[in-house]
Formats: sequence, C-alpha cells, structure tokens
Amino acid sequence: MKLVLVAVCLIFGVVSAQKYTTKYDNINLDDILKSERLLNNYFNCLMEKGKCTPDGNELKRTLPDALKTDCSKCSEKQKAGTERVLRFLIEKKPNQYAELQKKYDPEGIYYSKYEKEAETRGIKV
Repeated sequence: MKLVLVAVCLIFGVVSAQKYTTKYDNINLDDILKSERLLNNYFNCLMEKGKCTPDGNELKRTLPDALKTDCSKCSEKQKAGTERVLRFLIEKKPNQYAELQKKYDPEGIYYSKYEKEAETRGIKV
C-alpha cells in the first residue's frame, strides 16, 4: 500500500512538473498592455534592464523553454495570453518586439518556426 502511495505521488509530481504554474494566470493583461509604465517594467525585466516582479521572474525563467517546446507546458489561458501579447508587440511596439526577438531568438530559429502559424492566425510578422 505504501509503495502504491509513493508511486502515485511520484507520478503526480512528474505530471505537475510538466506544466508551468498557473499561479499568475489571473493577471490582467489589458492593464499591462494599456499602461506604458507596466509594459516597460515587464520589458525591462525580460531584457534584464530593471527589476522583476515575481510574475516577471517566472516569465523570464519559462520563456526560453516555452519557445523551445512550442508552449507545450502552457495552459490554454497562457497560450491565448501569449498570442495576445505577441500580436500587441508586433503591431504596436515593433522595436520592443525586435529587441526581445534578438535576445530570445538571436538565430531566428523560433521566428521561422512560428512564422507560418502566426500568419494563419492573422498575425503579421
């Protein structure tokens, strides 16, 4: 019986470790995207030009893996939020998008990988 309990705990631990935390999923993205100050704070965090909030640190920590794994560990809400933020940056803040791309995808690997998908979703890249 103890062996079964230990096995269940280990399996649960592995399964939960395969997803990113949903702890910050209720952050209001509209508030961030509408506020130059908040948006710049997150941008500076990702670019290591300023301090990070706990959710900013989590984003900075998971972003490289999310790019590499096609956001396979993201919740549906995280995937939708990612698409919304990327669309906003591409359309409204192309210079910041270019800087982020240069830092997190300097060889253009992820850009070319997601370019066709973005275009099918109506995102101009």
